[in-house]
Amino acid sequence: MRLVAVSILKKCALGLTATMLVMVGVILAANIWVLARTQDQIEYDLPLCAAEPVGIVFGTSYWARGGGRNPHYLARLNAASRLLRLQRVQHLLLSGDNRTRFYNEPVTMWRDLRAINVRHTDMTLDYAGFSTFDTLVRAKEVFGLSHILLITQDWHLPRALFIAKALDLEARGCAIPTQKVDGTWRLRAREWLARVGMLGDLYLWQRQPHFLGPPEPITIVPSSY
Repeated sequence: MRLVAVSILKKCALGLTATMLVMVGVILAANIWVLARTQDQIEYDLPLCAAEPVGIVFGTSYWARGGGRNPHYLARLNAASRLLRLQRVQHLLLSGDNRTRFYNEPVTMWRDLRAINVRHTDMTLDYAGFSTFDTLVRAKEVFGLSHILLITQDWHLPRALFIAKALDLEARGCAIPTQKVDGTWRLRAREWLARVGMLGDLYLWQRQPHFLGPPEPITIVPSSY
């Protein structure tokens, strides 16, 4: 009886090991594919980022996990305002989560960009950008965009660019400089898993955005910069 139990345990351990190896292989293969398909669309030097009519600024939390302002949030806004001044973009689409009246990423971004002298007419707010996928679907279907510059951190860009390509959007990525902070490795690790989930969204379960709504074409006002 004891030998039978040991044999069963060995088989279970082998099965578990094989399953884990398959999962690791899937994660590696998915990430290699996504990175290979998008790396030539990313510019790491801000002044050299591709000129596009509209730049999309992805929402993120105002506050850092350990307290204080989120440096990733600050970096996105600083880069967005600089890209406007450099005339690399003519307009900003601020897209983020608006889950409650106490948590509103687009309005928070709008308020802070206004504080650094970005014109109200240079910004459009997307209140239903609940995810990277939702933001990009709405950019095309609601705001009528076809050529866009994605303004976010380098670890986020491959997934965003891959989604844009799948949606037939002409997109380029502008990897913004961000100071190194504790916990960034968690974001990068989570992104590896998010890329796998994204492939499932696109090719397996045909994910749809939470909310679309009527078209709201963006009007670009001539720049005064």
